[in-house]
Order: sequence, then C-alpha cells, then structure tokens
Amino acid sequence: MHHKPPLPSQSMNDPLDGDVQAFLTDEEQLHTYDDLTKVNPVTPTTVLRCLQARYRVHMFYTHAGCTLVALNPFRPVPDLYSLDVMKEYHHCPQPQESKPHIFIVAEEAYRNVQGQVEPVDQSLVVSGESGAGKTWTSRCLMKYYATVASSSSLETSQNTVERIERRVLDSNPIMEAFGNACTLRNNNSSRFGKYIQLQLDRCQLLVGASVQTYLLEKTRVANQPTNERNFHIFYQMMKGATDEQRLEWMMSPGQTFQWLPNADKTVEEDCFSDTLEAMDHLGVDSDRQKQIFTILAGILQLGNVTFSTWTDESQPCNLTEESKDFLLRAAELLCVPADDLQTSLRVRTLRAGKHQVLKPCSQTECSVRRDCLAKVIYAELFEWLVMFINNSICADQSTWSNFIGVLDVYGFECFQMNNLEQLCINYANEKLQQHFVAHYLKAQQEEYVSEGLEWSFVRYQDNQSCLDLMEGSPTSVFSLLNEESRLNRASDAKTFRVRLEKELSENANISWNKFSTEPHFTVSHYAGRVEYQIHGMVEKNKDPVPPELISLLQSSKNPLIQHIFAEKDDGKQTSKGLSKVTVVSKFKNSLENLMKILHSTTPHYTRCIKPNQDCQPLTFRKDEVILQLEACGIVETIHISAAGFPLRIPFDTFLHRYGVICRHSPGVDSVVNGNNDLKKEVEHLLRVVFQQRAGPSHHLDRDKHNTLVHCGKTKVFLTQFMLDLLEDQRRRILSQCAFSIQCCWLRFQRRRRRARRQSATLIQAVVRSWLVRRQVLRWNRAAAVIQNTWRKWRTLLRSLAEAELDDAQDLAEESAPVPTPMASGRGSVQLSSLQEPVPVRAWPLGLALASAPSITVSLTASGFHKMVSAMASLSLPSRRGSYKVETNQCTRELASIRAQPKGSVKLHCQRSPLLYADRHPDLKSDITGFNEILLEKTL
Repeated sequence: MHHKPPLPSQSMNDPLDGDVQAFLTDEEQLHTYDDLTKVNPVTPTTVLRCLQARYRVHMFYTHAGCTLVALNPFRPVPDLYSLDVMKEYHHCPQPQESKPHIFIVAEEAYRNVQGQVEPVDQSLVVSGESGAGKTWTSRCLMKYYATVASSSSLETSQNTVERIERRVLDSNPIMEAFGNACTLRNNNSSRFGKYIQLQLDRCQLLVGASVQTYLLEKTRVANQPTNERNFHIFYQMMKGATDEQRLEWMMSPGQTFQWLPNADKTVEEDCFSDTLEAMDHLGVDSDRQKQIFTILAGILQLGNVTFSTWTDESQPCNLTEESKDFLLRAAELLCVPADDLQTSLRVRTLRAGKHQVLKPCSQTECSVRRDCLAKVIYAELFEWLVMFINNSICADQSTWSNFIGVLDVYGFECFQMNNLEQLCINYANEKLQQHFVAHYLKAQQEEYVSEGLEWSFVRYQDNQSCLDLMEGSPTSVFSLLNEESRLNRASDAKTFRVRLEKELSENANISWNKFSTEPHFTVSHYAGRVEYQIHGMVEKNKDPVPPELISLLQSSKNPLIQHIFAEKDDGKQTSKGLSKVTVVSKFKNSLENLMKILHSTTPHYTRCIKPNQDCQPLTFRKDEVILQLEACGIVETIHISAAGFPLRIPFDTFLHRYGVICRHSPGVDSVVNGNNDLKKEVEHLLRVVFQQRAGPSHHLDRDKHNTLVHCGKTKVFLTQFMLDLLEDQRRRILSQCAFSIQCCWLRFQRRRRRARRQSATLIQAVVRSWLVRRQVLRWNRAAAVIQNTWRKWRTLLRSLAEAELDDAQDLAEESAPVPTPMASGRGSVQLSSLQEPVPVRAWPLGLALASAPSITVSLTASGFHKMVSAMASLSLPSRRGSYKVETNQCTRELASIRAQPKGSVKLHCQRSPLLYADRHPDLKSDITGFNEILLEKTL
C-alpha cells in the first residue's frame, strides 16, 4: 500500500474537487500511469504526484507525450540497462506498449532510420540540470546503438562495427575526464555541451561517429568555485600516477597545488587507468600521452606561481621566493625558456604603428596573464582531443548515409552570482525550449487533426520575446556586449548597465533593481528570472589572449604544443580584427549550426530530473522537482496544452461517468433512437447539458459551445470550464439520487431490524425451552442413579450390621457366670474385681464398657466384628469423649475380647478407624448406627 503524498502548496492546488480528482486521477493508481497525458487534468500538481508515485515504486521513466521524463535514482539499479533488456526492447513488436525506458526512445529513433521516415536523421536531446543524469543517459544511448547496430552476419563487417563501437564508447571516458568536474550539485558535471553523431550506413550499421562541443568552461582551470573541484583529469593524475610518472612530471611527494582544491575528496570518476586504456583504444600512442600529461603538469605548476606586491610602476612585478621554483618547473614541463615565460607574464607589449612598447604589468595583471595562459593551453588541448577523437572514429562521407545525434546540453542555471557563462547556457536553453515547444505543438496539432478538430484556436505564449532580447537585431544584449568588447578601452560596468537600460528598456523581459549597488540586469526566462552581474562580463566576452603568450607557446619544444598553436594568430593582426571573434559570437554561431541540424532531423526529447539536491538515493522532494519541471519545459508544455482542450476523455468513459445526466433529467430520453453510436450519444448528452444550463427558452450557440467542448472521433475534448459545468450537473443529480437512496435504505434498515428482532425472540424462546427440558432430563437421570445407589448402600449396611450378631445364638447356649450383686445392681461388669480371667463372651463391647464405667479397659480389637463393636461403644451418650482408641491393638497382647484380660488396658480413640462407624443407615432415632442395635435394652 502506497503512502499518499501530502497536499501540495496553495500555488499548486488543483481547482477540481475531490470527487472529480478521484475520477480523473486515482491516487492509488498513479504509479500505473506510464504517460503523463493520461493524468487528467494535466496540471503541475497531478504531474508531480504521478512522478512521485512512480518514483516510490522504483519506476524512473515516464512518458510525457513526445517527451520522456527520467528521474535519477542516485544508485545502481540492477538489470535496468543490461544486454537482455536492450535485446528485449529491440525485438519488441511495439516498444511504445512496453514500460517507459530510455531504450524506447533509442529504438523509436533507430526504427525511423530503418523505415526511412522523413526526416530520416534523428536527434536525441537530453536536457536537465547538473546531476540529473544527462551524462549517464547519453552513455546508455551510445551503448544501446553500439550494441544494436553491430548485429551483422558478415564477419568482416562485424569486426569493423566492433572496432567502431569500442572507439565510440571509449571517447566518453576521455571527454568526461577533460570536460567534467565535481560540483556542489553533481560529482560528474559536464562543463561543456556536446552533440555526438552516430553514423549509420545503408544497412543501419554503426560505421563511425563525430563529436561537436560547445562552450567549455575553461575558467574552471584557474578559478574554482567554493567547495568545488577542477577537471577530473588533474585529480586522476595526482591519485593514479606512478612514482616514475610523478618524477617525470616534477611532482615532489606531498606537493599541493593551488588549482586543485578538495584534493582529498574521491569520486568514482577518479580512475586514471580507465582514461589511459581509452586513449590506447583510440590510438593515442605513449609518446603523445606523455606530451599531454606533461602539459597538464605544467599547468598545475603554473598555478603555484604568485607575484609580490607591485611598488614601482616602472619596474616589472617580481615573483615571490617560493614561486621561482614553480616557474622553472612550469617552463621545463611546457618546454619554453623560463626567462621568456617570466617576461611574458610580467611585461606586455603595446603596438604603436610599427613600433612596440614594453609596459610592466601590475600584480593583478600578472595573475590575469598567468590564468589566461593556463586557460588557453587547456582549451586548445581539449579542442585537439576532440579533433583527434573525430579523426579516430569518424567515417568517410561516402560510407554513411544517415545519423542519430545525441545532444547532451547543459541545463538551465540560476546561481547567486551569474555571469557570461550562465547567460550563454540559458540562451541555449531558450533556443532549445523554442524548438521543443514548436515540436510538441506540432504533435498536439497532429492529434487534433486526427480527431477532426479545428486546431487554429490553439494559442500559447512562446519565448520569442526573450530570444529577441538576447539575440535580436538591431539591438540586443549580445549586440551591445559585442560592441562594448570592440571598444579599445577598459570596460565600465556601470556605463554598460546604463546603456542596456537605455537601449532595451522597452522589452518587458529585462528589468533592473534600482536599489542594488552592483551593476546587473535581470532577464525573465521561460524557466524563471535570473539576475546577471555585469562586472567582468565584457572581459570574458573579449577573452583576450596576449600575443606574446601565443608567441611563447609557438616557440615551445613540446611537439603537441607546437602542433596546437602552429596555426594560431601570431599577434600581427590588428586589434580590430581580433575583436571580431568574441565568446558570444562563437557560441551563437555554433548554436545556430546546432539548431539547423535539429530542425533538419526528427527530435526526441528526454528530460532528466534531479529528485533532490543532496543526491540522496530514492529521495523525492516535491519543491525541488516542481522547479525543474518548470525549468525543463514540462509545465510550459502543460500550459500549451491548457490553451486548447487539456482534458481528453474517451467516449465510453465519458458516458459511463456523465450518462447519469440524461438518465435522470426530466423529459429527456436516455437513448438516442436506440442507436449504439457512442459519438451521437455523447453529442446528445452535451445538448442536454447546455439546455439545462441555458434554459428551455434559449437557443444553442454552436460556435460558443465549440470553444468549450468538441467531439472527436474517439475522444471528447473539454476545457476546464466545461468540465466544471458537467461536474456541477452531475453532482446535483447525484444529490437527488442519494436522497432517494437514503430514504429507501433507512426504510429497508428499519424493516430488517424489526424482522431480526422478532426472529431473535422466537429463537431465544425455543432455545430456553430446549435447555429446560434437557436440564430436567439430566436431573431425573441423576436422581434415579442416586436412589439406586442409596438403596444398594443401605442394603449393604444392614447386611453388615446383621453380620455383627452372627454369634448371638452361641452366647445364649453357653452358661454365663452369675454376676455379683454389685454388678447385677449396676447392670454392668466390674472387670477390676475379677481375680481370675473372666471370659466376656457373647457380650457386646459397648455393654461391657457401660457396666464398668470407672474401670479403664485396654483391648486390641482384631477383625471386623470387634472393630464394629468398638465403633458402637464410642457413640454412647454417657461416655462420649471419655474414651480414646489406638489402632493396631494387637501389639498390646490382647487378641480377642473372649480372652481373659491380663491387666489393665487403656483404650484410646482419637478418631474411629472403623469403616462403618460414622454411617447412619436409619434416621428414626437420635442414636444412630449400630448403637441402636447393641444398646437398645441397656439404655
């Protein structure tokens, strides 16, 4: 079960009510929507919720019409880009019916080439901000084509394709090492734009490739933003070099470099061996590699050169003591004379006609010239690498017929401090956004045409005014910037700001903050407002390279430096000629060439989204994502869609939801002449809605209604107002139906409750009667058992009592001695007066004890008869409690009452050991037990 996301902020609230939202966008099913156009209505809120729901269940790709939205998971996903997945999408009959994936975009473009669909050439535009995954997506696309386009049955062709595939894939590590850097937003941020053309022959096999680059951020070589790093290649050298290589590059153990901040931080791209292996596969021999890394080591040594405070303006600025050794190392690594290097950094040459004047440079100027030397060397080295890669992987024009281009371009940038680099990057994004909007609008209009709609009403606000501000003619930001750069004087930021305000104040896309102390201007881009600082912008646009530095590099003994700077200007050209080529002009020309290529190809857009700025795995932050959706054009696409009919519902779904309006409207037939034509039923339903809204006395205005709703061939196209109208009538009818249902339901509940109460009463009565009958039967059976048992017990006790008198007749036959007068008078026997043993036979023990109450008698009762007699004697009223009986009397040498006593014997009785002494077989008298039988005459 998915946790529902919290409600968005007020600015993103959906105007629809909850029930409409449930109908158009089921929260529990959002992750199943593989296309954002299926989410109705298409608003920033619904798009954001859909992406969040899919990201939660590890679905990182989602279609957005003609665009693929890719969310960065920030962790490896097993089997998401495996070879089996590539083959699955390549052999799938309908890739669009599969789950959204970057391979669907790649396969669609590849099949367009195979089918020769005009225009045959394809372009895959990958955009997004730094850290969104553009570089990784470009890798996956190149790997896909290198795998798919290499499936050939010919062995020779297979070997050729494998060689080209290897070289194309190996170009990535080199370009990333020299053109990517670790920034605050991304550990592998591309600091340049590139367009890679994958060249295919007539059999759609990969035979070559070419790379075009745009605007390398060469200022990073000498100036790194806070908490960011330089290009990857420098850190690869420091961490992956052997001791022999470090000795060759004059890097002493433990040496640090000013231009390598955050050297302790390790990223995945710090793999020097991968770069060396890629160079080997591309054909860069060991000598050329040695020259490349020697130049890079010289740039690092150059960064440690610092200059002392300049006091005498007539003398050149001196080096600090610790910098002299670094200068010597840099000169030796760059293969230039140390004195010439020091002079070119400290002294500049001024030309006055045919004469040259040497002027010492200030401390700041020396640092600027040092940075300029490092930047020009690195930039030219990077261009040479790109040219070498193209020569290595590019096929001859006659061998390839079509291409698939992969454009990895920088995303929209807005920082606290924005300068010329951000202005050019955002200008490129404006151009691409205009191309994307035109392409998307074309796709939308094609859908309208296929459904039979008039699409001329679709209105949208494009970004042409912003482009006119930046590149328009005759006056624009770029034209004024180039004009300021051509002036042979030091630039003034405040003066340039005043000129911008004077020339461009009529354009609504530019503004100024009058309370700001720093000269700036603010441009309203399609993705938001960006404030650009003017200070330093003109100098960056000039990008001046002192001619003495070019001359110095041309005199280098390093073969690679000689080759790179052999065709460069030697400084003889006039300053007017030099000023014609500015950074803005070069970038604008290259971007125009790129746009010509894109317009001549079929574009496929992939928008990479960064779910969070901290690069945390599987963490989705809505506020950050919605800003990127706006910046990359998804929200703008939504706005364009909203200009027409943003809601598109199939006929069957529309009738299923709103058919209740016809069924429950008074005086309206719910069936149109018994016809099953869905379109006619929909049109009939819409007429009913308009009649109820306008009333029976109003006539239908067809033209007005066509602006609210239109019936296509398979769908109903609605505006937001029309949807609200339908929902209002549906809600009113449902309220009436709900009231009727509630009445019927309450009546049904009461009837059912009464029937259940009667049934419960009857069941309880039946159960109680059954329980009583069962209890009575149990009592009767128990009483019978008790009676039978009691009768048997009473019979047994009586038989036992009769057995006590078994020798009564024998006692009567024997002659008993004549008792003494005392005994006769008292009615008892006084055993102590008998000198001789007197047999007391046929006398019950109780009678004997009663006759001699003052005499203590001890006896041992043995056998059942004597024990019963002893028991009976204990129940005498006159002697109760006076006798104590001890068991096991046979130890007292008295075996029977019939024998003569041998002396006084004490009788102890704590509790009767006899089994039947306490039984009461008859309750007719107070004396119970055998006492009644034995003592009835005595008492």
